[in-house]
Amino acid sequence: MSLTHEPSPQQIKKEEIYKTMGLTSEEFALAEKILGRTPNYTETGIFAVMWSEHCSYKNSKPVLKKFPTSGPQVLQGPGEGAGIVDIGDEQAVVFKIESHNHPSAIEPYQGAATGVGGIIRDVFSMGARPIAMLNSLRFGELDSSARVRYLFKEVVAGIAGYGNCIGIPTVGGEIQFEPTYEGNPLVNAMCVGLIDHKDIQKGQAKGIGNTVMYVGAKTGRDGIHGATFASEELTEESEQDRPAVQVGDPFMEKLLLEACLEVVKCDALVGIQDMGAAGLTSSSAEMASKAGTGIEMNLDLVPQRETGMTAYEMMLSESQERMLLVVQVGREAEIQEIFKKYDLDCVAVGKVTDDKMLRLFHKGEVVAEIPADGLAEDAPVYHKPSSEPAYFGEFQAMDLEVPQVENIEETLENLLKQSTIASKEWVYNQYDYMVRTNTVVSPGSDAAVLRIRGTRKALAMTTDCNSRYIYLDPETGGKIAVAEAARNIVCSGAEPLAITDNLNFGNPENPEIFWQIEKATDGLSEACRELNAPVIGGNVSLYNETSGEAIYPTPVIGMVGLIKDHDHITTQSFKAAGDLIFLLGETKPEFGGSELQKLQEGKIFGRSPEIDLEVEKTHQKAVLDAIRAGFVQSAHDVSEGGLGVALAESTFGTGLGAKVNTTGNAVTALFSESQSRFLLTVKKEHQVDFEKLTGATLIGEVTEQPNLQIVNDGETVVNSSVEKFESAWRGAIPCLLNL
Repeated sequence: MSLTHEPSPQQIKKEEIYKTMGLTSEEFALAEKILGRTPNYTETGIFAVMWSEHCSYKNSKPVLKKFPTSGPQVLQGPGEGAGIVDIGDEQAVVFKIESHNHPSAIEPYQGAATGVGGIIRDVFSMGARPIAMLNSLRFGELDSSARVRYLFKEVVAGIAGYGNCIGIPTVGGEIQFEPTYEGNPLVNAMCVGLIDHKDIQKGQAKGIGNTVMYVGAKTGRDGIHGATFASEELTEESEQDRPAVQVGDPFMEKLLLEACLEVVKCDALVGIQDMGAAGLTSSSAEMASKAGTGIEMNLDLVPQRETGMTAYEMMLSESQERMLLVVQVGREAEIQEIFKKYDLDCVAVGKVTDDKMLRLFHKGEVVAEIPADGLAEDAPVYHKPSSEPAYFGEFQAMDLEVPQVENIEETLENLLKQSTIASKEWVYNQYDYMVRTNTVVSPGSDAAVLRIRGTRKALAMTTDCNSRYIYLDPETGGKIAVAEAARNIVCSGAEPLAITDNLNFGNPENPEIFWQIEKATDGLSEACRELNAPVIGGNVSLYNETSGEAIYPTPVIGMVGLIKDHDHITTQSFKAAGDLIFLLGETKPEFGGSELQKLQEGKIFGRSPEIDLEVEKTHQKAVLDAIRAGFVQSAHDVSEGGLGVALAESTFGTGLGAKVNTTGNAVTALFSESQSRFLLTVKKEHQVDFEKLTGATLIGEVTEQPNLQIVNDGETVVNSSVEKFESAWRGAIPCLLNL
């Protein structure tokens, strides 16, 4: 509903109305200082959204500076719609991950759908054609409440509904279920695109006098203050924020995508940016600030789908499927002609100015006049206090014993039923992952793989994060998150190129939460440097709390790697009877945060597994070298659930079995979650060369009989049909959903 009588600047100050928009008293005073006067209602709203954590990163900027962001392969690092990495032959891959957590907690279908739409626009705003979607999802336990099951089903339906309609395959992702996410699910969406170097675009308002054009869907009242809403803790009152959740139209987005990809070929285009969080406000202020210019707009010209919209509502709306363009003056008709073909609005609404101001006219009056840098570059930055939580010291001091397991086989079956490990087919079968027919490795293996048409190359992509490890030890867990993502990429035959990250944490004003953020980013940064995987962009999502209870710290890693030749594409499934099974890496008794610990205790505690990044790097290189030499038949990283789970997963869907020998404590050998380990199969004729190259240990053989037999120091601890384990693994999630 429109505000007919907006409060005066004096009222806003006296009654502290700015606080309802998310500004503190200090921030409001800073806005006054920047303007040299008290801001009016529209200006206050503009400051509030631009200075929200979601847009300004005001609490996270100090820690984000730690990330390595450059390298010979990086063509565009953080700061634009998405990062860009060179893949040779004048081609590049463009990718980014973003969160839509709070909207998905309130309105799961539209929250997830518009998260997908927004990240797609970030990629095609760079001039790239989106070729794949991935996601990273977190929910409470499926057996805990009907609401968790509702959120899970609706989020999956929202991702599928938007992605399938627009014709971009959803090829991979990950899902973790923990009580900590019950009230605050995480919905992180990643998009990957392809581009030729010559087509790369920037979101900059360059060229004094050039025309600012609004294209795409009309502006409505949906999503107003969405960026602020995303920067607040979820409470009982959050239901009242439903209007802050936008509504998406994938068919409109498909038209917008094709129109924009045609427009980027036209040299009349100067700059292009998605109207994402904070809508027209962020796109205009950021484009001006990045170019060192100003922007002047007449809001009467903005296409509106509702009557009587105020300047405040138009500037803060987060209506979907909209872009802001800067076009060479005098060449507007060429751009309009392209959008006309797609039946989309394309309207000149303003111009680039030389005074570095964001100036807005509405009904013949100046309704806002703010320095663009004051909104973007000069947003406040906070160095929050940090303190180590008491639990961390307690966990570090614990000397965990190897868990007691009465029945190894039964425990393996129960681990395969754990919802975080169990098959996610129910999810990805709702996604169209084959559209455009470039998907070579579909969901279900360590990483998805898409071929690059007209070349021998392919791209591997994954999302990863074990938040339990990060909760127990944020720095070590941060290293593991990057290393495991890289392991997934290497297991598919690819060399890791770079990462995009989505830092999901609780309230940064709590010193213990800020300590988690600091330590996790230390670990992430070190692993990125060691594994040569710079951070080319990402997203920060803070205030993920419900009624004062924070989620586990969850810095999700999205990673893309390059496969130099189709022949190197590798999957986790065993390939042929008689192939030898090898384990690369040392297994130690490490059970803190493990699936076995959670299964037995119902909670996690103690120290996380350790990781030596030098060892990790050496093992990854050895595996990739062996794959490229043609020695490796299958490759699977050993992660959640340990070696037992990795062995079982490698047999599923193959009609094959395995006979394996382990030594030492059987529980450690099969269920420890020690890092830097790979399960590999090799043809017998390559055994000697493979062993020389990798130093891996022979542990068994793939069998024609579809039976999994594991013998530990002469004693058979597992001996059962693959079918038994596979049906437990496949049936777990449908069973929990009562399907």
